[in-house]
Amino acid sequence: MKTTALIMAGGRGERFWPKSRKNLPKQFLSLTGDGKTMIQLTIERILPLVAMEDIFISTNKDYKSLVLEQLPGIPRENILCEPCSRNTAPCMGLGAVHIAKKYEDATMVVLPSDHLIRYNSMFINTLKDASEIAQKDSNLVTIGITPDYPETGYGYIKFNPDICEGRSFIVDRFVEKPSLEVAKEYLATDEYLWNSGMFVWKVSSILQKMKELLPEIYEGLLKIQNAIGTPEEEEILEKEFHDLQSISIDYGIMEKSKNIYTLPGTFGWDDVGSWLAVKRIKKSNEFGNVVNGNVITIETKNCIIEGSKKLIATVGLENLIIVDTQDATLICEKDSAGDIKKILENLKICNRNEYL
Repeated sequence: MKTTALIMAGGRGERFWPKSRKNLPKQFLSLTGDGKTMIQLTIERILPLVAMEDIFISTNKDYKSLVLEQLPGIPRENILCEPCSRNTAPCMGLGAVHIAKKYEDATMVVLPSDHLIRYNSMFINTLKDASEIAQKDSNLVTIGITPDYPETGYGYIKFNPDICEGRSFIVDRFVEKPSLEVAKEYLATDEYLWNSGMFVWKVSSILQKMKELLPEIYEGLLKIQNAIGTPEEEEILEKEFHDLQSISIDYGIMEKSKNIYTLPGTFGWDDVGSWLAVKRIKKSNEFGNVVNGNVITIETKNCIIEGSKKLIATVGLENLIIVDTQDATLICEKDSAGDIKKILENLKICNRNEYL
């Protein structure tokens, strides 16, 4: 069976402000020091499993030119431009009907565009195993991440260690982001994984689930599918996609289905969710600082400092995030990294849209 991939690249990356902006969000930035952007690394990573012509990019229509610029090998017709944000279920459904239009049925690997993977070969092997499970019956497979600390910023997958299929386990339930104490309890049981937002299924399986559980979304997607390749395609996509319910794939499908399997991933995954991830993906110096750009530090410890040409000089600082761009500077305590979104909310209220 043909193996395809849908790469989700429509997010705004707001927790990486001020480098991540509305017109250049996180997935189109280079954060690893090798000059490659996150979406370029995602495509490079999946190529041992999926041919370039079988990779589809779901993105905001405002980012089509960025996708074309950074991924010149992707066929133009594989760039799926959402006219508005409708969460992950409609996003994945749009990818599914386009793949179904091209191949009728295929294995579909769904990946975010802004994750980092340390061990690519192990990652590809995990996806191959997931594909084998997905091709049996109508199984839906999610890739979980074996947790190594009690993270409170991720959802978790509770699996049954006694019911397995190869290296995969049947999912008992999906649980929301826990408190620290609950996360510690999860870690102690060895029966929970981090929910990575990566999935593998047959196109026919996910569309059948949408027909059963999200019938109104399914009907809208069918109208979009029927219009693919016609002169009315763009007009119908605009109308029908706006009318789709905004709902996540977890809430709309995964939490309500029975034949869900999960594979534990141990391939060095990082979702690069905020500036705190820079400490995990780049080397810190002897003082615990991660520094990039024209920076001088004196008696400064455990800081993340991102600049460019302008000199940044620090004295006597600790546990701060400092990010300087041409028109904005962020200074933030590490413990408050999750609140960076509040800056954007304030900017919107004040109509200072030039900084978004």
